[in-house]
Amino acid sequence: MAVLGKGEANGAISLLHAAGLGYGASLAIDLPLIVRLLDSPYKTQPDDQDDILGHTIRIWQDNGYTLPAGELHWAVISKIPQRQGLKSSSALCIAALRALCDATNTSLDDSLMVDLARNIQLTAGVSLTGSIDDAWACLTGGWKLVDINAESSAEGIIRESPGLPSADWDIIIVLGKEREKKLTFEDFAPQQSSFLQAFNALQEGNDIMAMTWNGRAMLGVLNDAELRRMTNDSFVNGARAATVTGSGNAMAILVPGASSSLHSHIVAWYTQRSDYEVIQAKIINGPMPKVEEH
Repeated sequence: MAVLGKGEANGAISLLHAAGLGYGASLAIDLPLIVRLLDSPYKTQPDDQDDILGHTIRIWQDNGYTLPAGELHWAVISKIPQRQGLKSSSALCIAALRALCDATNTSLDDSLMVDLARNIQLTAGVSLTGSIDDAWACLTGGWKLVDINAESSAEGIIRESPGLPSADWDIIIVLGKEREKKLTFEDFAPQQSSFLQAFNALQEGNDIMAMTWNGRAMLGVLNDAELRRMTNDSFVNGARAATVTGSGNAMAILVPGASSSLHSHIVAWYTQRSDYEVIQAKIINGPMPKVEEH
């Protein structure tokens, strides 16, 4: 078995859901994903229910890029929980495109890779908006506030930031149950005023307020009483910000990194009082660091 190409990406959490106003931003976190392009089947088939990898091959060819000769197979190693709003689909697109670039000695600039990732996700039907903000975070770290209706991802960047300093903050993620119903643009419309508050916060470079307002907006969109209670619990227990990431159902909680007791208390609160799984992450202020394959 030969490795023809390899690509990496990382997960992210929402600072502003792009379906609310047509502007979005996601913050990179250190949940890694690795894709390898192989010449023979891997022992474990990728869990790719939406055929993102198949769509990646088709979009790649549709844009005039060539494939390596012979049979092609994929191997995926991921620490990003799927269907939780942690940008696993965007990360898979970016890592797969990077693997194809590696396998064919193709050089793509970042904005073109984000454009391709948008087309893959829209074709696969896994995103309302194309997840341009998510793809940027999975590719470059930090966050970019983007206009999803711009002609290209490069032209759509309104503001960018490395994000809050990774050393100063921890992200606690409470995973939830997969949503049974997919959201539509109409579901977001009643919460535009809250999404606008998140947008204004990002214009001012205020990540914490953006997370908080996006969380309030998404609680209104989802109308989930249990998720609302859990979010309120985070603030009662000392969180600086909390948001529902993506379209749910994971909740991301921001706590100061220097306060180990507060961190431990919040983790214990959720692990002891719910059936939800809790994972932890750090902000990525720059490109995803190299990770070991396990």
